Amino acid sequence: MTSRERVLTALNHEQPDRTPVDFSGHRSSGIAAGAYPRLRAELGLPPATVRVYDPIQQLAIVDEDVLDRFGVDTIELGRGFALEESDWVDWTLSGGAPCKMPAWASPERSGKEWILRSATGRELGRMPENIPFFDQTYWPFLEHEDLDNLQEAFAESMWTAIGSPPGPSRTDPIPLAEGARRLRERTSRAIVGLFGGNLLELGEFLYRMDNFMMMLAGEPKRVHAFLDRAVEVHLANLERYLAEVGQYIDIIVFGDDLGGQKGPLVSPAMYHEFFYPGHKRMWTRAKELAPVKVMLHCCGGVRSLMPDLIDAGLDAINPVQIGSRGMEAAGLKAGFGKDITFWGGGCDTQRVLPEGTPDEVREHVREQVRVLSPGGGFVFQQVHNILANVPARNVVAMFDAVQECGN
Repeated sequence: MTSRERVLTALNHEQPDRTPVDFSGHRSSGIAAGAYPRLRAELGLPPATVRVYDPIQQLAIVDEDVLDRFGVDTIELGRGFALEESDWVDWTLSGGAPCKMPAWASPERSGKEWILRSATGRELGRMPENIPFFDQTYWPFLEHEDLDNLQEAFAESMWTAIGSPPGPSRTDPIPLAEGARRLRERTSRAIVGLFGGNLLELGEFLYRMDNFMMMLAGEPKRVHAFLDRAVEVHLANLERYLAEVGQYIDIIVFGDDLGGQKGPLVSPAMYHEFFYPGHKRMWTRAKELAPVKVMLHCCGGVRSLMPDLIDAGLDAINPVQIGSRGMEAAGLKAGFGKDITFWGGGCDTQRVLPEGTPDEVREHVREQVRVLSPGGGFVFQQVHNILANVPARNVVAMFDAVQECGN
């Protein structure tokens, strides 16, 4: 099988020739820029320029030689963009190592902190010295709600304004279709297109998390008005996005972190009332517009929400946070394995990957693959990004263990 065939076979709940592997196929399956040079050294590969494609989380673009070494079957649509040196500027990671940052998101220094700004110059996020990610500092609807200008508010909130390739570009329009077509022609990997379409998280991005949670509990009519408008904006953006890239991508990724370590952030009843209708509308429309599979990036313990997520049209869920309550791999596979693909859950990144020995990592990965892979419906990925404190030898052990599992 080609990589694309392998991934789509798994998504269709058929047994592929081997377990498909995702590494850096989206913004929650990558590796911290600070850890990437150590991984290359561990693999005996020559040093390469570190390009930080996600300025907020500071994830590295993973080069083709590493993707080939680990048998990776996915690639993010963004790899078809920002291919010229003029798209990048010199920057320095928190540990002092040089790197390249997208030109449109170059942070500025302020004392011992770094600042991310919107195109209008507003401060959106700050990163203290020796911390490898940015924290949001401005919420557009914190003091004044303006639903009539919701789309404009996206440009003034860190998580929606500071994009990774393919954009945003602050100077020229982005030829989405052209870049997507070029990428499709040069790769047999399954192409993952990042869309977003957040609902719960959009409220958190704009109102601040504490305020939006109180709105959900105490002002349901206000929340419904906001979500109705948000879904309309998302649907309009979805139409434009898939008109450009729909024929070139295989998976479209939406985002909404609905869970925490101990369970969902909202009750199943609250999810069904507020978020299920919008998710269903967007995911249904995506499949009408293009031959894509729909994946939701959704952290945390969300087992009790799975029936509604499946009914809303979800094909795959990521990152399958197996350390959260109710998210044990065997239980998920038995309960929902025929209806949804588990894109993740392959290796615990809270304890095993950063703290275990290589042998412990291998044993853990083999067990996860043994449980999750039968009958398809599984794409291997570690649970979220590989952070800077993870030993490179453990990363190698993890991916080698998947290859050793064969079928």
